[in-house]
Amino acid sequence: MSKMAVIIVAAGSGKRFGGNESKIFAKLDNQPLFLRAVQLFVNRDDVSQTILVVAPSELEQMKSKFGANLGFMGVKLVGGGAERHDSVANGLAAVNDDAEFIAVHDAARVCIAYEWIGTIFAAAIKTGAAVPVIPVTSTLKRMAPDKTLSETVLRDGLFMAQTPQIFRADVLKAAYAGLDDIKLHEGKPITDDAQLVSASGFPVTAVEGDSRNIKITTRGDLTLAGAILKCLPQKPISRGGVFEEARW
Repeated sequence: MSKMAVIIVAAGSGKRFGGNESKIFAKLDNQPLFLRAVQLFVNRDDVSQTILVVAPSELEQMKSKFGANLGFMGVKLVGGGAERHDSVANGLAAVNDDAEFIAVHDAARVCIAYEWIGTIFAAAIKTGAAVPVIPVTSTLKRMAPDKTLSETVLRDGLFMAQTPQIFRADVLKAAYAGLDDIKLHEGKPITDDAQLVSASGFPVTAVEGDSRNIKITTRGDLTLAGAILKCLPQKPISRGGVFEEARW
């Protein structure tokens, strides 16, 4: 069986979430979001390593408050960088050499079924790079600086990318090795790993995603995520850590 290392990115600023606490510590059914994201992967037979990348300012808090539990789960903590791709690069540096595939997942996406991850992984094994996407179904508008609508953008052929995005290890490492050149050539921010891998010249396969795999961005999204989780098919989680759930 092919093995994948998983990089869970939890180093974003989360400005749109609001409040005084970091979004990754916000609780959903009494569990912090980052823990729910970790639990999606640590019990899988096809996962050989799980890496959690957090903001440098939150690294000590994570270690002191949750380090024992994460250690029991076999999760490696890594400090993030200024941009998302910097955080992934730091996580990539901690990946074991024997990992054949690497999955990159947003900690703010916790509404994903066990089987969906397996489907994406199977596609990555077949093609070398696979990303779940869903079609854009709403009318798209471009807004002018004065907040008036200036243009209707055709949505034909447009899709929204989700995570986990899974790549053959050598493909993702090669893409990140050329990161500086790709950033210069792209001339725009690198917002996900599929963009980087595609820009490196390696084709990325689209896998049918699911609209329930939302990214929690605002506090209102927590309510929606809670409703989705109640009806989402999931494999039972058996390795939650040495502490009782109430202690999280």
